[in-house]
Amino acid sequence: MTTPTIGRLRVDGATLHYEVRGRGPLLLLIPGGTGGAASFDGVAEDLAADYTVASYDPRGLSRSPLDDPQAPQSVARHAEDAFRLLELLSPDAPARVAGCSSGAIVALHLLAACPGRIERVVAHEPPVVEVLPDAAEHRALLARVRDTLERDGLMPAAAVFAAGLRRPGAEPAEPAGVPAVTGLPPQARARVERTMADMPYFLGRIVPSFMAYTPDVERLEALSDRLVLAAGTDSRGELPYRPAAFLAERLGTGLVHFPGGHTGLSTHPAEFGERLRKVLGA
Repeated sequence: MTTPTIGRLRVDGATLHYEVRGRGPLLLLIPGGTGGAASFDGVAEDLAADYTVASYDPRGLSRSPLDDPQAPQSVARHAEDAFRLLELLSPDAPARVAGCSSGAIVALHLLAACPGRIERVVAHEPPVVEVLPDAAEHRALLARVRDTLERDGLMPAAAVFAAGLRRPGAEPAEPAGVPAVTGLPPQARARVERTMADMPYFLGRIVPSFMAYTPDVERLEALSDRLVLAAGTDSRGELPYRPAAFLAERLGTGLVHFPGGHTGLSTHPAEFGERLRKVLGA
């Protein structure tokens, strides 16, 4: 694999770790969850044959520390960080952007706020549950997660959150708990350790703010020719799938299916990357 060029970008209230591979028009990859730049390792190399591929750790996660660890988080602030990366890495030309999960929420806001800097956005399963008719149920889920986190701690709260994301009646794929790190190669072990270290911040600060966010649907409708709403073929009926499907129908764009489920980027990286390449060039 090509070793990425590592950079640090000073932004308001944080310092961003970012990685760049390849050459060509800029493709900014916005990670979801606690994955950070490393979550795109399985696709970045191949995409770098056609693009300058940039990925990063969002503020507060992994290698992108906050000046004030208690600072409130917002989708708009995270989108401003993405905009700053676009300005740094592609100052003279609009860029393509792809985001997954919470990163897809950032990508939606970025498109609405800065359309002149964006050529195309792929938003894979953005959990913007406020657009759904049953949004009140999902606000109740977030309240249960918050209460469980305060009362019982991280892993019980993570289990409540994961159960709320599954389709009704589905069984968990595996028991909730801390991923095992014994026997893993050093790089993989470090990634798991970073993921677990970031979980309290993600579950306690990112999830409540991002899943309470309401996108500007009318604005996105006006920009729908630049937007690809995507979901996993195995995600039908799960909570993160539903807002993508709802918005695709509302905007008249059609929903593009990617291999795997909500985490298809990790479980089917080669197929996911190939699908992403095709829709970016459409």
